[in-house]
Amino acid sequence: MSSQRTRQHPVDMRYSSRTIAVSADLAPHRAGGRAVYKLVRTSRLYEQIVQQIEESIVKGTLKAGDQLPAERELAQRFGVSRTAVREAVKALREKGLVEAYSGRGTFITDGTTQAVRQSLDLITKIGQPEGSTHLAEVRAILEPEIAALAALRIQEPEVATMREAVAVMDRAGQDPDAYIEADLDFHLALAEGAGNPLILSLLDSIVGLLREQRLRIFRVSGGPERGQVHHKKILEAVERRDAEKARETMRAHLGQVREDSEAPAAKRAPGKHNAQ
Repeated sequence: MSSQRTRQHPVDMRYSSRTIAVSADLAPHRAGGRAVYKLVRTSRLYEQIVQQIEESIVKGTLKAGDQLPAERELAQRFGVSRTAVREAVKALREKGLVEAYSGRGTFITDGTTQAVRQSLDLITKIGQPEGSTHLAEVRAILEPEIAALAALRIQEPEVATMREAVAVMDRAGQDPDAYIEADLDFHLALAEGAGNPLILSLLDSIVGLLREQRLRIFRVSGGPERGQVHHKKILEAVERRDAEKARETMRAHLGQVREDSEAPAAKRAPGKHNAQ
């Protein structure tokens, strides 16, 4: 979700026996950064990739918000297979050092999101069956004010992300994965638009935990359509920079989400994969 930053000057990529000038896209998308990696040669290649990226984060060469190059490019730069790169990215995600966003890429994090997510996940599991209700209540407390802040502070890139997310949800049809990813993008773009990294970290954690709830309410008849009505009203309020309207429409949306998530089996449409 972070805005991509580009540079024009070359960056030296130092391997074990030679130095190659490569595109600046390998380095963090931040002025002045220099990412230096070594060719990896042992059997557990992905661990060496993880180690080198971790070192870059510790040294400050890679910072929170910087985007990693695409999988294919990383494989070429490290001299390994794409499988090794995928394993490395998976390990980095488990450590809470990177976050991958569908259609956008993989970004360096500050580590706090993963810690918060793990803590909330544990609380949710311990508190079952009330955990889902507790999370919904927290979301109802946070997101209306996030929407209001975003209406005042949001920049055009985040508004564009919200518009694209709405368009994807309109096109998703019976594809629950596409709808859910776009739904997450919509709400996270709002959180980023609020201009507070703590808010973004908190909401990212909560929205991720609510993925299972979204899956459970796929079969609620008319759920996606009702959700889209609210998404479009929220987007309109944000585009008009109307903080009070954004707050009001988000409250209405979350009320609709909660109602659909608690719908009895009789209201569910068998065989139909809907999203919320």
